[in-house]
Amino acid sequence: MKIFGAMYDKTMQWSRHRFATFWLCLVSFIEAIFFPIPPDVMLIPMSMSKPKRALTFAFYTALASVVGGMIGYALGYYAFDWVQQYIVKLGYQSQWDKAILWFEQWGILVVFVAGFSPIPYKIFTIASGVLQMAFFPFVLTAFISRFARFLLVAKLAAWGGEKFAAKLRRSIEVIGWSVVVLAVIAYLILR
Repeated sequence: MKIFGAMYDKTMQWSRHRFATFWLCLVSFIEAIFFPIPPDVMLIPMSMSKPKRALTFAFYTALASVVGGMIGYALGYYAFDWVQQYIVKLGYQSQWDKAILWFEQWGILVVFVAGFSPIPYKIFTIASGVLQMAFFPFVLTAFISRFARFLLVAKLAAWGGEKFAAKLRRSIEVIGWSVVVLAVIAYLILR
């Protein structure tokens, strides 16, 4: 059953759309608050299809992520009682506990690490507000870490460019089904 090739083709088509940068920024903004899909899903194909704009895409993605992070911070600061129920419902409680522990151990450096952590960024933005971190150091650290991460992702994708995109397209079904199988195995083992 070939489904990943069609998804890949559609994603590459979207990456060339005239409003792709807007959608990239929107995904990055809402991912920092509540959205489960990281902006890398759009940043990578956009950087592969337009390698000369990879730096610009990384900058916009980081900027939108930090603005979304400010909203996450405000939610943590002012409305944590309301947000906490969603952290539990969405299954983020263990990641929340780990983020709080990291904050207690390393303080604001955790915001820098959050840009590269497997724990969703939204957990760190909300936790920063709950713990009432200093706002401007939070914003500055968040921008540096998010920009570094997105720049790395964008530049790697741009380095591969259209040639890598074509090679990836030929192998996408194998890669896609391998990820599905690994996810099922991981779920069965960790369950």
